[in-house]
Amino acid sequence: MASETLTSQEYIRHHLTNLTFGRHPDGNWGWAANGEEARTMGFYAIHVDSMFWAIGLGLLFIGLFWHVARNATAGVPGPLQNMVEMVVEFVDETVTDIFVYRNNLIAPLSLTIFVWVFLMNMMDLVPVDWIPQLAHLAGVPYFKVVPTTDPNVTMGMALSVFVLILYYSVKSKGAGGFLAELSFHPFPKILAPINFIMEFITLLSKPLSLGLRLFGNLYAGEMIFILIALMYGGFFVGLFGGVLQWAWAVFHLLIVTLQAFIFMVLTVVYLAQAHDVEEQH
Repeated sequence: MASETLTSQEYIRHHLTNLTFGRHPDGNWGWAANGEEARTMGFYAIHVDSMFWAIGLGLLFIGLFWHVARNATAGVPGPLQNMVEMVVEFVDETVTDIFVYRNNLIAPLSLTIFVWVFLMNMMDLVPVDWIPQLAHLAGVPYFKVVPTTDPNVTMGMALSVFVLILYYSVKSKGAGGFLAELSFHPFPKILAPINFIMEFITLLSKPLSLGLRLFGNLYAGEMIFILIALMYGGFFVGLFGGVLQWAWAVFHLLIVTLQAFIFMVLTVVYLAQAHDVEEQH
């Protein structure tokens, strides 16, 4: 497709560039013509494609589960109901094994994270040229379709979890207890400043590990799909590229599922630690 009219470097750059709307350095608002122009917008920039797919897939998740819940039957379930029940039971068992406290938010939050991240990751299995080419025909120059290859999306979710970690840490332990947890471990109280620095870094590493792990794995997977797509030149090379594309897609199916599971499990673990009044060090 695009690789026939673009150099390899231009093709890769094109597929890794977001459709960006924001404020230009001259103060005017508008669309970025390329990645360099998008970077000049700084904080005042929105990745429209990432927002579109993230919100759209979130609405798909809500609509699908609402439809199944509304039409659930006590008899033999249909395939869709059976699939949803399996997902709910799987998440519920995972949360029960990790989170031993009483909080009605954790299970719904975990289900939302797992399914939403899974759906966003699954967009990585759509052939890399299909949707961008349709967007190009409609006059849209850039259109990334995997929200989790955008660090703004993954770090946004991670920071939301981080806010909950801070909230439940203070709620469960009190502001003084939370501060003491950061200051009086693992060394004696006389070394409180060193303890605080070490524990504060550990605390900050939680959202970073959540967001960057998901971004890094999906970005690398998308890059491999793009590199394989560059092989579609001659018949035999293209045939070999098709085999590689299929093989990587099968393997990547495990990755997209595993990354959604890891994000969910780490969220539950971090929130369990926030509830733990007598956390062990």
